[in-house]
Amino acid sequence: MINQTILKAFRSAFLDFVGDPFYQTAEESVRYIPDGLMIVENGKIKAFGSYEHLQPQYPNLEPISYPEKLIVPGLIDLHIHYPQTEMIASDSNQLLDWLEKYTFLTESKFKDPEYCRQIAEFFLDELLGNGTTTAVVLAAVFPQSVDAFFEAANARNLRMIAGKVMMDRQAPEYLLDTAKSSYEDSQQLIEKWHKKDRLLYAVTPRFAITSTPDQLQFAGKLLEEYPDVYLHTHLSENLNEIKFVAELFPDSLDYLQVYERFGLVGKRSIFAHGIHLSDSEFQRLSEHDSTIAFCPTSNLFLGSGLFKLHQAKSREYPVGVGLATDVGGGTSFSLLQTAGEAYKVTHLQGQNLSGFQALFLATLGAANALSLDDKIGNFEPGKEADFVVFDGQATPVLNLRNRGKIPPKTLEELADFLLTLIMLGDDRAASETYILGERLGRKHQNY
Repeated sequence: MINQTILKAFRSAFLDFVGDPFYQTAEESVRYIPDGLMIVENGKIKAFGSYEHLQPQYPNLEPISYPEKLIVPGLIDLHIHYPQTEMIASDSNQLLDWLEKYTFLTESKFKDPEYCRQIAEFFLDELLGNGTTTAVVLAAVFPQSVDAFFEAANARNLRMIAGKVMMDRQAPEYLLDTAKSSYEDSQQLIEKWHKKDRLLYAVTPRFAITSTPDQLQFAGKLLEEYPDVYLHTHLSENLNEIKFVAELFPDSLDYLQVYERFGLVGKRSIFAHGIHLSDSEFQRLSEHDSTIAFCPTSNLFLGSGLFKLHQAKSREYPVGVGLATDVGGGTSFSLLQTAGEAYKVTHLQGQNLSGFQALFLATLGAANALSLDDKIGNFEPGKEADFVVFDGQATPVLNLRNRGKIPPKTLEELADFLLTLIMLGDDRAASETYILGERLGRKHQNY
């Protein structure tokens, strides 16, 4: 059988990153082409540049054109709970009460494989409808919740990272596994799904409170046996949580050391929140080359606190950071809205977050943190062609604000335009989402 070469061309304004705008100027880190052309061959980027320069090399290839739109790399969500989709925006007190009142009860439904499938389909529709093409996802404690998620993701050819929650204490009996069963279930799921097409696995102890030392030890054993999987958990989200962790692990210096003791802190470790970290914990996360998922809508909704982004992005002890919606503690699937709240969180601390920096955290910055920057994150040839088409005139307010300004002509105009998308945009602004060069969107409109 002869493999057929399929070429596609896309013409629009393009924005991606070739450096880190937290440490470099916009001129050094931002790549903006007001009239660009991207050639996609069998799902991967073959060529990328200005239309004027590149089009003569492909004279017979009619491009799919998006005039007055902006194409950016597919957005990356570093922390989100698919079993919490149905309970988004559930009012309660802070984290621990919220878990008891809503979360555990909702997650109990994921014992039913058909319910898992229905929510997985809806969840992925929402991600794609908001321009999110890759996410780091917590499933439920039940292995079938992972199977349903990966089956739905694989049917869409998505690059997704997910794992079964490990939880053997401090939760209702109907949601508990055991240290040994969590290890065995996770091992089977890794063998079944990790590196199957574009899927990757994350060992996922929920957080230190809900895992015994034995279970955390088994999590470390999985990382030893499968060194290219991820570790995904929560860290230092809530003051009462931190106090409880100290009571459960009195021999640990701090919250991070609980995970360090079991070999869970490394280059492929993703810790959600990190709001109340000490200077020592920031330094050690930097030394371990670990990542923090910044979840501003969740942190504000649950009253958890303000993440110190400026400290995570310090030059002395930099920590990998990416944006995360954290649905259902988070209040939107939109990484645009998440970036808007991140902007406000930094302002409340006397800092500034530019539109370029915010978008970097949702694209190349997140790809770097996941060690996937050889595959996704920007438009370098050879990478996978996941991207989103943004419409800066998608709503009446956006249209009024940006009328006559699209495409932007300079970096200064682009920065202004990008901020309008972040502060005013939502799923309506993500007009098209492409996976491996194929247009995908919400498959199901009614639920």
